[in-house]
Amino acid sequence: SGGMQKRVGLARAIAADPEIIFFDEPTTGLDPIMADIINDLIVSTVKDVGATALSITHDMTSARKISDRLAMLYGGRIIWAGPTAEIDRSGNEYVDQFIHGRAEGPIKMAVKA
Repeated sequence: SGGMQKRVGLARAIAADPEIIFFDEPTTGLDPIMADIINDLIVSTVKDVGATALSITHDMTSARKISDRLAMLYGGRIIWAGPTAEIDRSGNEYVDQFIHGRAEGPIKMAVKA
């Protein structure tokens, strides 16, 4: 299953006792319950290993749960960074559009037929 694959990937990542663990879309393809299980596993594993974790994700539920700090990239640069608890008060219209998943805003998506 997808959840088992994610667990195996995490086990492989920590086998060498790394200082830094990179996650790329750690909950993509999972149902919300399994995603939450993986998020809990990430949080506990990172704490137990004592590693720093860096995750790339568009899943705001996951990002909020597993992070202490967040940053948003747009146009190849960081447009906002700060404590997770402050993202809803970022004052950045790009961040606001993204975290609320609104089609209307400064971020324009190219749609090709």
